[in-house]
Amino acid sequence: MTATLIAELLALGLVGGFLAGLLGIGGGMLMVPVLTFILGQRGVAPGLAVKMAIATSMATIMFTSLSSVRAHHQRGAVRWDLVKGLAPGILAGGLLAGAGLFALLKGAWLALVFAAFVSFSGWQMLRNKRPAPSRQMPGPGGQFGAGAGIGLLSGLVGAGGGFVSVPFMVWCNVPVHLAVATSAALGFPIAVANTLGYVIGGWGMEAALPGAFGYLYLPALALIAAASVTMAPLGARAAHAMNVAQLKKVFATLLFALAAYMLWKGLSEL
Repeated sequence: MTATLIAELLALGLVGGFLAGLLGIGGGMLMVPVLTFILGQRGVAPGLAVKMAIATSMATIMFTSLSSVRAHHQRGAVRWDLVKGLAPGILAGGLLAGAGLFALLKGAWLALVFAAFVSFSGWQMLRNKRPAPSRQMPGPGGQFGAGAGIGLLSGLVGAGGGFVSVPFMVWCNVPVHLAVATSAALGFPIAVANTLGYVIGGWGMEAALPGAFGYLYLPALALIAAASVTMAPLGARAAHAMNVAQLKKVFATLLFALAAYMLWKGLSEL
């Protein structure tokens, strides 16, 4: 690895870790577009670069989420009852995405799926429509179904699920600070299930770069994870210092910018 590549990956880990703590999105919304660009510059075919970026980004969330959720838990912001209700569905949906759909879909289509769902999530956060006062989180069956959807979509786009789970919980009248903290906790089962699926789906695949294992680019995983875990607690601290309106605007603005890049990337490869 060159010094330039090492510096790029460490910088990406620092920023991604901060955003993981700040927004509960696992950093994947930033990492996937940037890693796609970095891998493309190293000669990886565009469609494979998207898949490797998604898988590697998701694997880093196993480390980032633990660092982030610890900081949120210390402030009493994690709804562990919701984590318990959503996690089983997340595991099922994540395995389905990583081991099945991910390997079958073209990289260009994955980029477009990423752009579509991220745009929708940003719009939902920015419009700031108040949910019905009586709306609450669904029961066990509904939470399993919601978790399965979160795990499936997260696996297809390589993000920690916050882009779906935060708007969903806010829609169900969970305060945004608690939704962000709970989403951070959900990042770990999402990452474990999907990373296992990516390993199964990419088993025996020829390495695209030295250090690649199937869809995972291990050098990037190590550097980004090491950098991100140092910044996630700082992001969590910043999240609790911001008011709700500021947090929603930051969340939405970031999502729109990254969706635009992945939309361009997907359309250019069709």
